Amino acid sequence: MKLATFALCVAATPLAAQNRIDEIRPDAPELAPHGSLPVGVQTMEFTDPGRIDVVNATEAEAPTYDRTLVAEVWYPAAEGTEAGGTYTALLRDGVTEVSLEGIAARDAAPAEGSYPLVLISHGYPGNRFLLSHLGENLASKGYVVASLDHPDSTYDDQTAFPSTLANRPVDQAFAVDALQALEGPVGAIIDDDRVGVVGYSMGGYGALIYAGGGLSQAAVDRREPAAFNAPGDLLARNLAGSESHAALADEAVRAVVAIGPWGRNRDFWDAEGLAGVSKPLMIVAGSVDDVSEYPAMRSIFEETTGTDRLLLTFENANHNAAAPMPAPAESYEVSEALGRKTFDHYGDAVWDTVRMNNVLAHFVTAFMDTHVKGEADKAAFLDVAVEEAAEGVVDRAEDGSENAGHTYWPGFPDRTAVGLRLERRAAGE
Repeated sequence: MKLATFALCVAATPLAAQNRIDEIRPDAPELAPHGSLPVGVQTMEFTDPGRIDVVNATEAEAPTYDRTLVAEVWYPAAEGTEAGGTYTALLRDGVTEVSLEGIAARDAAPAEGSYPLVLISHGYPGNRFLLSHLGENLASKGYVVASLDHPDSTYDDQTAFPSTLANRPVDQAFAVDALQALEGPVGAIIDDDRVGVVGYSMGGYGALIYAGGGLSQAAVDRREPAAFNAPGDLLARNLAGSESHAALADEAVRAVVAIGPWGRNRDFWDAEGLAGVSKPLMIVAGSVDDVSEYPAMRSIFEETTGTDRLLLTFENANHNAAAPMPAPAESYEVSEALGRKTFDHYGDAVWDTVRMNNVLAHFVTAFMDTHVKGEADKAAFLDVAVEEAAEGVVDRAEDGSENAGHTYWPGFPDRTAVGLRLERRAAGE
């Protein structure tokens, strides 16, 4: 009996706490594996002087301060760069330090050439490492990828929610501008005219605003609960039809991926505001998400009529669908700071996280390559014959070629797309 109990304890906590973020399963779809380019990574800071201090603002006064964003920046590295490196990150409790391992080489020399920019924006709370698996993956395929720490919204500085509501799209627009103006070896390889944005949860909220989805008048006027607004008229900066919201627009942004985007469940948008989204859009969602709420995310999909868009659904996944990195081994233990395990910030009760990360990498690669790089052949991976993957039919000849009746999702090995749904709407629909 003691041996059985010991075995259960061992199984509950990973023995090798390597915390790898770069795993690719054997059944991963075609575009999920890393590309051929070595990857470098640097930590950078970008400061926006004179930003309104939402946390300390009142109805009568809006002080300003210098708002500094820390970014982890991945990029194609010079030929011969040796793969591998570690990151020191904080767990969800904001106290526990963990070591993560991936393929990027710290401060490696950049490759020659010019590469599109992808910005990654975490949720509330989160940090720049939460989607580091995707950052490394895209960099290996020819992108410069910057993942931000959003002040007032990270694990160790989480504070009043109105700061995130007001600042998130402004942070994203400022960071893109700063990266487009970046000097030095990494700045020299960024293609300023080709940009993609990936946002998770509140990052998705910000990305939709940045992409043209201005907030509703009802959201701006709301005063209760206080957590859902900002003092004075600070949230009005993101109001649909306002000059300040229009000023966020950047023609260089070619595509947006919103993973579990929060906000429609609290009427931060209406159909008119969401119709202003003008960038090709992919929404990724779990069908039982009870944070951003799946029906609300479906509303975003239906109401963003100003653009072509996709909705990728992980059946029976919750709010952690696809975005978070695999749960660090240390998250399996109870955190003294939170009084509970932090595993639930990363994991899902139904889906394997590595599996979801691989599926996300496949579709984000196809989406960004299509719309940001302009690689028309990658669009085939987004053009599925049946929305419900489980309804796809495998019909192949003896030599492996597809017969006319083959409707299984492109890029997915036979039997591996079950549990996924991909829907499409064209602009105007």
